[in-house]
Amino acid sequence: MIGHFIFRLTIWLLLTANLSLVNIAIGVAIAIFLPRGTAAPERLKDLLRGLGKIILAIPQAYAEAFDLILRPHTHEEIVLERVSSRRSQGLVFLDIFLITFTPKTTVLKYRDEGWYEVHRVCRKPRVSKPEALS
Repeated sequence: MIGHFIFRLTIWLLLTANLSLVNIAIGVAIAIFLPRGTAAPERLKDLLRGLGKIILAIPQAYAEAFDLILRPHTHEEIVLERVSSRRSQGLVFLDIFLITFTPKTTVLKYRDEGWYEVHRVCRKPRVSKPEALS
């Protein structure tokens, strides 16, 4: 119960980017009154790891934004990223939020087979090494 409350309040504060007393009160009310889903319960360890990733993603997002401003990124790529096994819906949302939070990446699709389809912008196209002929 407390894990859901902290998770929802943290997401609210990150989305609004406002730490005023009124906004915190609104976030607490929303965190309390939003209905809980019937998904598998998240482990507190996984939630704390996800929140730690959010804190680390903030400086990364600023660095990527300045990189996009200073050096143009003219190439795009779509890659598949593997989802960790045992991810509940809340943790999948947290993963998608983290990927989309940074300016160079956006999740296009979540595949039920355990993959995220991610769109990335990059400065140079990736050159794949040719396989050796046998």
